[in-house]
Amino acid sequence: MQLLLFPFPIITTILFPSFFLLLSLVLLLLLSTHQWRHHLKGKLLPPGSMGWPYIGETLKLYTQNPNSFFANRQKRYGDIFKTHILGCPCVMISSPEAARIVLVTQAHLFKPTYPPSKEKMIGPEALFFHQGAYHSRLKKLVQASLLPSAIRGSVSEIEQIVFRFLPTWENTTINTLQEMKRYAFDVAMISAFGHKRDNEINGIKQLYQCLEKGYNSMPIDLPGTPFHKAMKARKQLNETLRRLIQERRENDKPGGGLLGNLLGAKIHKVDQLSDSQIADNVIGVIFAAHDTTASVLTWVLKYLHDNGDLLEAVTREQEDIQRK
Repeated sequence: MQLLLFPFPIITTILFPSFFLLLSLVLLLLLSTHQWRHHLKGKLLPPGSMGWPYIGETLKLYTQNPNSFFANRQKRYGDIFKTHILGCPCVMISSPEAARIVLVTQAHLFKPTYPPSKEKMIGPEALFFHQGAYHSRLKKLVQASLLPSAIRGSVSEIEQIVFRFLPTWENTTINTLQEMKRYAFDVAMISAFGHKRDNEINGIKQLYQCLEKGYNSMPIDLPGTPFHKAMKARKQLNETLRRLIQERRENDKPGGGLLGNLLGAKIHKVDQLSDSQIADNVIGVIFAAHDTTASVLTWVLKYLHDNGDLLEAVTREQEDIQRK
C-alpha cells in the first residue's frame, strides 16, 4: 500500500478553488432570490407560486402528470394563477371568460409571443414573433401556399402517405395523437418543400425531430442537455435549409410548397426575403402546423368514433367523391 502525502500548498490549491466556486454559487443563488422577490414586490399579479428563481416550478411540472400539475393549481388558486415554467414567468388562464378577454374583447392589450428559448429554437424572424408590415407580407406568402389551388397537386402524394400508415394501424392499439403527429408531420413536409427527394426530406425530418425534443425542455444550454442538443440540431437544420435555398436560387426555380412561395416573393409583389428569413419561417410553419393539426385530427377521429351517424355521412360523402 502506498501513502501519498501532498504538501499543504497543493491541498490549498485544490480545495480553495472548489470552496470559492461553492461560495460563489451560494451567493449567486441568494442574490437571485433577493432580486426575484424585489422584482415581484408590488406587482398586481394573480395568486400562485413562482417557485425557485429561474427554475420556477419546472421540476414539479416534470415530476408529475402535466394535467395534474395544472388541475391542482387551478383548484388551489382559481381559474387564473401565476407560475414560472421553462425559465419563463407566466399567468395561466383556464376559463372561457378569461380566454375571451385575452383573445377577443381586450386583445389589443396583449401581444402574442413565445418564451425566449422557443424563439431561439424556431428562429427570431419567424412570422409569429412579429407584428406590423413584416408580419402582413409574410402572412400573405404563407396563406398563398395553403390555398386549395396550391395544394391540389399534392393530394395524390398525401393519399400515398395515408396508404403507407394504414397497414401499421391494423389489428393493434395505437396512440392516436402520436400517430396523427407522424401523419401531420409528413404532410407538413410536403406543404413546406413541395415535391422533394426522399433523402433530402429524411435529413430535414431527423434534424427537426431532434429539435422538437428540446421545445419543452429547460433552457439550459450545456452539453448533454436536451436544450443544447436541440440548438445543435437547429444550427444543422439552418445549414441544410440554406443549402437547399441556395440550390433553388441558383437553378432559378423556386419550386413548390411554402419554400417556393417564400423564394418567389416578388411574384406575389412582396420584397425578396433573405435566406435566414426564409429558413426561420419554414421551420416556424412546420412547428405551428405539426402539433395543432395533430390535435385537431385526433379530436375529429374521436368525434366521428363517438357519433356513428356522422361517420356514416362522412363515409358516404367520400364514396360519392370517389365515384365522380
